[in-house]
This record gives sequence, structure tokens and C-alpha cells, in this order.
Amino acid sequence: MAGARLAARLTHSPAHQLSRTAAAAAAAAAAWRRRRDSVSLPRGSFSKMACSVGCSGDRKVTRVLFCGPYFPASTIYTKEYLQSYPFIEVDEVGLEQVPDVIQNYHICVVKSRRIDSDIIAKATQMKIIMQYGVGLEGVDVNAATEHKIKVARIPGSMTGNAVSCAEMAIYLTLGVLRKQKLMDNAVNHKDLGSPTGETIFGKTVLILGFGAIGVEIAKRLKPFGVKVLATKRNWSSGSLPCDIEGLVDKKGGPEDMYELAGEADIVITCLLQTNETVGIVDSMFLSVMKKGSCLVNIARGRLLDYNAVFDHLESGHLGGLGIDVAWTEPFDPNDPILKFSNVILTPHVAGVTEYSYRTMAKSLQYVVAPRA
Repeated sequence: MAGARLAARLTHSPAHQLSRTAAAAAAAAAAWRRRRDSVSLPRGSFSKMACSVGCSGDRKVTRVLFCGPYFPASTIYTKEYLQSYPFIEVDEVGLEQVPDVIQNYHICVVKSRRIDSDIIAKATQMKIIMQYGVGLEGVDVNAATEHKIKVARIPGSMTGNAVSCAEMAIYLTLGVLRKQKLMDNAVNHKDLGSPTGETIFGKTVLILGFGAIGVEIAKRLKPFGVKVLATKRNWSSGSLPCDIEGLVDKKGGPEDMYELAGEADIVITCLLQTNETVGIVDSMFLSVMKKGSCLVNIARGRLLDYNAVFDHLESGHLGGLGIDVAWTEPFDPNDPILKFSNVILTPHVAGVTEYSYRTMAKSLQYVVAPRA
């Protein structure tokens, strides 16, 4: 099977950082960033998967499944890079169709589809379940391990994902501070000189979860003249992606997050979503934040307790909310939380840039296709 030699090198650990392949992809990132021409592949439905595994010449066909139509660039770029391999087929099916066809595939790219134990049990030919990015909360890793299926993710620090998410965090922070919705209204009403926004200069920013994305956010915040606070479970040098000297003014662990929240004007959540972190930004956390402070989330929607956030927006205690991820996705455009003029929502695009998505597609190519 194409790619089997590389797949065999992966171990059955819970989250496999494809550092070697991602590093190779990152090394080529500069070349891909120069490629700004449009992808010529159509976005339409891909051909349906045959019921049995076929062959192309003397080589067995490797079949790759992309789950669902969301994040379309992931499928488009991967198909572009694999189009010269006749023994590799890439299909995209609707989210609801995945359980009915997964038995026909060798590699599954989950995107936003939950792959639970029932689906995994049907994946009789599956070799690798892979996230197009870093979050594996949607995959039942234990069930995959029991079925001898490897589970992989692509490390964001080496693909541009962390950089892209950090830029979005800055974008949302500035949008909330400068009152983006009210500015839009002013333009529509031909008004000038309104609203009066706030500067990020002089603010104190708490980064909840100082991993690869948190580090990139801190790098971009410092030139604005802010004080950076951050929480992390382990601050040893080996757990950090780079030297952080001068990036963080005050460090803490998870046990310090309430104290640090009370000092911050802006809180940016960058935590992984786990059983421990679901709903971690709850009423207690929001209550200890300064009155009028802002909250930005570019990680996972369920880190925030919806009712608590809504209530603190309604009371005026929370001064603004900028989120790229929501409690349910796609988010309901009629959700009452969007009635607040100090709420900005973007459609889960923090990591979706040509730089990051092309580099991740290249990483996936190295996994699926044989080496030249």
C-alpha cells in the first residue's frame, strides 16, 4: 500500500507528532508561499468510493477519505499534490455519510467529524486516522489503538498553523477593542469619528495555555507595548517550542489562572480541549476578570461556558468577546449572543491560510505517497 512504509514508522501513542514530515514541509514553505496562483481543481463533489479496494497496474490503490465539506482548502490542496499519483484516490463525503463508507478507506482525514468507537469498528481497512491540524479531541484514540489504527496530527509550530492562529487572535483582539460592529454601523449610516475605541497599548493580556500558538501570540503582542501573563502546566525549557526570554512578564500554572485573570484587561484562550478544560472559562472565571475586560477564543468553542459568557455580556461585566470557534459549529447566525454589539464571530478560520494549509497538505502527501 502506498505510504505504508512511512505509516509503519508511526507508533501507537495517543498523538503522533509528524515532526519529520512536517519539518520537511516547513522547509519548503517559502517556495509554496510564492505560489499565489489559484488552484485549478474544481470544488464539486468527488467521485464516490467503490465498494472494494481496486488496483492500478501492479500497485494497490490507497484510498484517502476527507470527512465533510467544511475547510475545503484541505481537500483541494491535498488533491493537487497527489494528482500525479494514479495509485492514490482522494474522496470527500458528507459528514453523515462517513459511517457508511469508512470501511472502504485506508486513511481518514477527520477535519470536524467526530470519529467514535462505533465508526472506528467499521473501519476494517483503516491504517491511519489523521487530523488536518493539531486537535484530536474528536477522535476516540483508545478505540483506534485497540483496532491497531494509528492516530496522527500535524504539529502547528512547524506548518504555519500556530502563526496563522496567532494573527487571528490579534485581529479579534483589535476588532473588539476598536468596536468593529459599531464601526460597521457607522459606515452604513454615513457617520464619521465614531465609535471611540480603545488601544491595545498599555493593556495586560493573559494567554491561557502557552503552547505553540500562545508563544506566537506573545511574540506579536510585545511590540504593541503590553504586559503578557501566561499559564502553562510545565514551564521547563524542554516543553517550549523556542526561547521565550522577554516574552512573558508573569508566569503561572493552571492553579494561578484566577489570580492572573483578575490582573488582565484581555484574556486569550489557547488551551487544548480535554475533559478537564471543557467549560473552564465559567462564571467563576469571568467574575474574577476585571469589569469591562475582553475575552478572545481561537482554540475550541467548548472551553467557554455559553450561559456564563452570555450572562456576563448581558450584565456588562464582560466588555467584549471575539471568537473564531463556537459551542456548536456551524454556528447559528440567529443565536442571541450575536445581538451584542461587542461580540465578533469568525467562521473557524484562524488556522486557514494558504501558508498553513498548503504546508499541511504537503505533510499529508509525505504520509500518503511514496518517497521519490
